[in-house]
Amino acid sequence: MPSLPPDFFDNDVANVARALIGKQLLVGGVGGIIVETEAYGRDDPASHSFRGPTARNAAMFGPPGTAYIYRSYGIHWCFNMVCRPGTAVLIRALEPTDGLAAMAARRGLENPLRLCAGPGCLTQALGIDLGHDGRDLLAPPFILEDGPALAVTTGPRIGISRAVEMPWRFGAAGNRFLSKPMK
Repeated sequence: MPSLPPDFFDNDVANVARALIGKQLLVGGVGGIIVETEAYGRDDPASHSFRGPTARNAAMFGPPGTAYIYRSYGIHWCFNMVCRPGTAVLIRALEPTDGLAAMAARRGLENPLRLCAGPGCLTQALGIDLGHDGRDLLAPPFILEDGPALAVTTGPRIGISRAVEMPWRFGAAGNRFLSKPMK
């Protein structure tokens, strides 16, 4: 499959979040098809960039196509793809296709439906941590390629308390590997 063009991420964050559905993501040869994303904009009160650059969110203000990794609730790593400065797409779920044994070992479970269903599950399964923060998404260990064309549905984002009404959660319609069903 062809790799994404270098300017893919230099676009409106909601457009990128929608366009990522169906793309193939591998990290060190392990991964699958992106089936769920959420967009976070620069002027979005739910976004880490809303109050401006900090040491924690510095990668979010880097060049388009940069990984932004942060710890959620002090427990799980979350993996985002930076678009234009201050905007990023949270990768919420994958349909696992490559390296299932490695993912199962990292997650301590066998059920493929649960391997990458949620941001923390996904990063654990793919072995993503803070060491990936600020890295180029179009260079190793990442492989990001075109994948199958999937019908996309939208809904409200999950697990936030601000700007909850924004329909910036995107998912592969009817896909069994979503973190939660779309509303």
